[in-house]
Order: sequence, then C-alpha cells, then structure tokens
Amino acid sequence: MNEKLREKLRESLTSVLPVTAIVLLLSVTLVPLEPGTLLLFLMGAVFLILGMGLFQLGAEIAMTPLGQDIGGQLAHIRKRWLLLAVCFLVGTVITISEPDLQVLAEQVASVPNEILIWTVALGVGVFTAVAVLRLALKIRLADLLLVLYLLLFLVSFLAPEDFLAVAFDAGGVTTGPMTVPFIMALGVGLSAARSDRDGASDSFGLVALCSVGPILMVLLLGIFYRPEEAAYDLAELAPVITSRDVLAQFVVALPEYAAEVLQSLLPVIGAFAVFQLLTRRYRPRQLLKRAIGIVYTLLGLILFLTGVNVGFAPVGNLLGQGLAGSPYRWVLLPVGLVLGYYLVKAEPAVRVLNDQVEEITGGTISARMMNRCLSLGVAFAVGLAMLRVLTGLHIYWILLPGYAVALLMSRRVPSIFVGVAFDSGGVASGPMTSTFLLPLAIGACTAVGGNVVTDAFGVVAMVALTPLIAVQLMGLIYSRRARRAVTPGVLSDDLVLEEVVP
Repeated sequence: MNEKLREKLRESLTSVLPVTAIVLLLSVTLVPLEPGTLLLFLMGAVFLILGMGLFQLGAEIAMTPLGQDIGGQLAHIRKRWLLLAVCFLVGTVITISEPDLQVLAEQVASVPNEILIWTVALGVGVFTAVAVLRLALKIRLADLLLVLYLLLFLVSFLAPEDFLAVAFDAGGVTTGPMTVPFIMALGVGLSAARSDRDGASDSFGLVALCSVGPILMVLLLGIFYRPEEAAYDLAELAPVITSRDVLAQFVVALPEYAAEVLQSLLPVIGAFAVFQLLTRRYRPRQLLKRAIGIVYTLLGLILFLTGVNVGFAPVGNLLGQGLAGSPYRWVLLPVGLVLGYYLVKAEPAVRVLNDQVEEITGGTISARMMNRCLSLGVAFAVGLAMLRVLTGLHIYWILLPGYAVALLMSRRVPSIFVGVAFDSGGVASGPMTSTFLLPLAIGACTAVGGNVVTDAFGVVAMVALTPLIAVQLMGLIYSRRARRAVTPGVLSDDLVLEEVVP
C-alpha cells in the first residue's frame, strides 16, 4: 500500500474511532439499538475511514495544487473586471458541485431545490469576487467582515423568522469538502503573487467571505420568495436484520452517491482541462499525478457520503429521539459536548485547513493546535445547539452576541488569526455536521415536541460560529506570549507575528 495513503488512513481512523466508541457506549447504556442498526452504523464507520483517507490524499495531490496554480495564474490578469468575472464563475461553478448543498436543498421543502442551489451558488460566486477584490485593494479583513455582518443582520430582521436558521445554516454547508480545498488554495495562489509582508495573512479569508454570501442571499430569498414553511424529511432507517441486509443497503446506495459526486467533480475536471489547455503548465507526468489525485478524491467522497448518509444519519436521528425521550433528557448537553469535540476531527476539510495553516505559518500555528482549538469550539457549539432544542431558545440570543464578540476580537487579533478563525468557522461545519448532528437535533426536537424548523435547524450555524471566537482567543494568547518573548518593549500585534512567522 502507498505509504502516504497508509498515513492518511491512520489519521482518519484515529478521527472516527472516538465518535464510534461514544455511539456504541450510548447504545448499551441510555439508548439501546437493534443489532442490525449497530452493524449498519459500524459499516458506515468503515466507509467513513476509507473515504476520509482517500479524500485527504486526493486533496493533497490534486485539489490543493490545482487551486494554488489557478490562483497564481489569475494574479497575472491585468484587467480587473476580467479577473473578477473569472473568480465569480469559479466560485459559482464549484459551489453548485458541493454535495452538502444538495443535502440542504433536500431538507428545505418550501423552496424548489434548483432555486435554493442557484441562490446559494450565486452568493458564493459574488463573494469570491469580493474576496479577490479585497486582496487586490488590500482591504483589512476585519473591517470588511464588520461591514458585511452588520448588513447581514440588518437584512435578517426583514426575513421570515422560520427562515433564519435555514439561512445561517446555508453559510456553513456551502463551505464543504469540495469548495474548501479549492477556494483556500486559490487564496494562497493569489496572495503568493503579491510578495508583500501581508501576503501570508491575506491568503486566509476567502472561505470566510464565501460563507457570508449564501447567508445573505438566502435571507433575501426568504424576503422575496416568502416561504410558508421549511420542512425537513427525517432520515429513515432501512429495515436490516442480517449482515447481508446491511451490505445490501450500502451496495444499493453506492451508485446514487457515485453519480452525485461525479456530477460534483465535473466542473473541477472541466476547470482543470481548460487551465491546462490555456497554460500548458503540467507535463505528462504531472498530468498523470493530478489525474490520480482526482480519482482518489472521487472515490473518497463516494465512500464518505455513502457511509455518512446510510450509516450515520439514521443512527443520529435515533439517538436524538432516545436521549430526549428518556427521563434523563438533560444528558443531551454533555453528550452534545463530547460528540462535538470528536466529530469535528472527522470533517474531511478540517484537516486540509489545519495542514494549510501549519504550512503557511511555518509551523507557528501547528495543525495540532488548530485541531484542539476547533474541537473545543465545536464542542461548545453542539452543547448550545442541544440547549436550544430542549429550551426553544431563539437563535438570535446566541448569534447576535456571538458574532458581536467575534467581530470585536477581530479588531485586536493579528490579521492572520482573523482570517484563519473566520475560515475555520465555515470549514468546521461540513458533512458530518449536516448528516449526523442535524439528524441528532431533529430527533431530539421531535421527541420533546419542539418546532423542528426553528429549534433544530441552526446547529450548523452554531458550529460555524464558535471557532471564530476560539481561534481568535488562541491568537490573543499567542500574540501576548510572543510579545514578551521577542522584546520587553511594546510592539504591535502585526510586528510580533512578523518576528515569528517566516
């Protein structure tokens, strides 16, 4: 077996095992599950491990280098209108191919799938162009985020209340396993061409801005479309008795997800082909390597999505119903905290972000530091989501103060931490959140008799919010320690970081 593939599989195994152990523990204590159901979940875990390993290897070989190379070439376009038009097109096309967006569209019954998908995709396309324009004009990310989030919350007061949680969830699901490696690498490529002191810190922030676009566009859709309801179809557990029944469920589902992922990858393959025809950048051996990487990405996403949707989502729904329907319903809070801590480690795009942060900062912000910080932030987020399910707390009571704190912190944190923090919010809320935590919240909300649309939706938004604060808090602590280590005098945060980031 390829040594690199073995390493990636080992990493995905260590990420998925804790979640699997927690579910098994709950199944023999608080929420007894049928043997067939447990076997379905365990088979899903195997698919998850294989899928994550292959996807990470594919992203490393093909997606990230391709995004960086395209970004580097785009930086040489002299006509700004042409640069923005190309970036808008790239952002829109990549988003249409995002599997998480397809999942969200299926969940919102009051809006046709095509309308919601195109609304979100156009939002990402517009804000991809905005992000690139920010790089060209050297606008401070914190200033732009402050303006955009103020505008976003002003618009949210005009949108239907039942559409708020769906809109904020849209911002999280669009930055999933397809868009994150490509858009982050695009930012690195564009920033590398600048060769100034702010290039490294400005390489982050594209994912952050691309997360704002879908929220704003879906809120506007809610205002003008006026949906009467936003319903969610509960994940149903297929009848399984024997191990053959379990295997049959996965075999039947594989072609469906294979077609979905292939459709998702076609725009990327098309962009790759056009890029090669126009630039002739890659030699035959490099072309073969990129092609192998795309195949790894394709196989990884097929296995990952099949495992999550067939094995994880239905069990998450059952666990939520069982925990909230028991006399010990408040156990949902600690269970949510523990699940959130470990579940984010299984997000495929999180490892891509962590590795890229470590590379760009020369190890100053290690992948291990980022992993721990994101785990703590997402643990708190899932705890808050479970609290909302049990109490019916309005989402504004969390989002308004949460974003206010995050935006205030961005005024004091070194710029590289601001970009990393707001990028990590979108990255952390990936397919594991939408296909396991959301069904968990749906099942719990159903059991307590709450409003699914207002109380269960929003878990993705919670997961996207808390890393903003957690990573910036890490930045504040780090910059103060660095200031003491570099000189006893008073230095600005940017100068401190310049001393320690090559």
